[in-house]
Amino acid sequence: MTETDVITPSPTAISKRITLDDIRRPVESELGTFKAYFRSAMKNRVFLLDQVVQYLLRQKGKQLRPILVLLTARACGGITETTYRAAALVELLHTATLVHDDVVDEADRRRGMFSINALWKNKVAVLLGDFLLSRGLLLALDHRDYELLHIVSDAVRRMSEGELLQIEKARKLDIDEETYFAIISDKTASLLSACTSCGAQSAGVDEETLSAMRSFGQELGMAFQIRDDLFDFGADDVGKPLGIDLQEKKMTLPLIYALEQAEKSQKKRVMKIVRKKNKSREDVEEVGAFVNEFGGIEYARTTMMQHADRAIDFLETLPRTDARDALADLVHFTVTRSK
Repeated sequence: MTETDVITPSPTAISKRITLDDIRRPVESELGTFKAYFRSAMKNRVFLLDQVVQYLLRQKGKQLRPILVLLTARACGGITETTYRAAALVELLHTATLVHDDVVDEADRRRGMFSINALWKNKVAVLLGDFLLSRGLLLALDHRDYELLHIVSDAVRRMSEGELLQIEKARKLDIDEETYFAIISDKTASLLSACTSCGAQSAGVDEETLSAMRSFGQELGMAFQIRDDLFDFGADDVGKPLGIDLQEKKMTLPLIYALEQAEKSQKKRVMKIVRKKNKSREDVEEVGAFVNEFGGIEYARTTMMQHADRAIDFLETLPRTDARDALADLVHFTVTRSK
C-alpha cells in the first residue's frame, strides 16, 4: 500500500458532519433493488399477516445493515444477486429480533410509530417474528446460500447469548470490563460483523479478505455500542444524562470504569442508587457526575476510538474505491453521531 492509499475520512467527513445519505451514495441505486427484493421476500397469502407486514414496511429505519452489506460487497469486488439475498436475509432476521424485543420489553413504540405488539398484541407480534425468521431461513436455503445462513445464524445465537448474559448480570450487578466486552461483542457487534461477512462472502473473496471484513464489522460494532453507552451519560452534544440504561440496571463501560477508580465508600453510595428500582432525575444526574469525575466518560471515549482505529486498519486490505471510502466514513459517522 502506498502512502496515498492510507485511509483518512473523506473531504465530506472533514468539512461537515457525515450523514448516512453521504455513506449510502455509492450504493443508492442498489438500495432500491434491495427494497424490492426485501418486499418480495415477505409476500404471503394470509390477510392478517399481510396487514401487519405492510404496516411494518412503513416504519422508516436507517437501513444501516443492508447498506453495510452492499458497501462491503462493492468494496470487495462487486454486488451480485447473492448480495441482495444476503442483505435481505440480514434485514429479515434483524427485523424479527426487533419485533420480539418489543414484546420482551413491553415497548409500545418503534421508530416513532406504534409497535406491532401495541397494535396487534403479543401473540401476533411473536408469530410475525417467527414468520420473518422462517422467510430468512428459506430465502437462504432455496438458493443454497449455506455460508450466508451459517454466518447469520451464528450471529443470532450470539445476540441471544449476549442478551441473556446482560439480564443475568443486571440481576447480580457484578459485571466487570471483561464481561461487558463479552456482552457487547455478542449483543451488538456480532450482527454488524455478520453484515460485513455476508457482503464479502457474496462477492466471492478469499479467506483472508473475508476474515478482515469480519473483523472490520466486529470492531465497528464495538465502537457503535460504546457510543450508545456514552449517550446515557449525556456525553458530548447529547445534553443531560438520559439514564435509560441506569433505570434498567445495565452496567456500561463508563460506569464500570468509574467504579473501579472510586474508593469503597463512594462505590457503595453509587451502587445503592443503581440498585434502586425507580431512580429520580437527581439520582441519574448524581451517577452521571460520579462517572465524569472518575474518568468514565473519557475512558469509554478513548476505548471507542481504539476500536474505530482498528476497524479502519482492517479496511486497508482493500483497494481504494468509493465504497471503501464510504465504509471509512461510516466508522467516522459511528463515533460522532448524536443519536
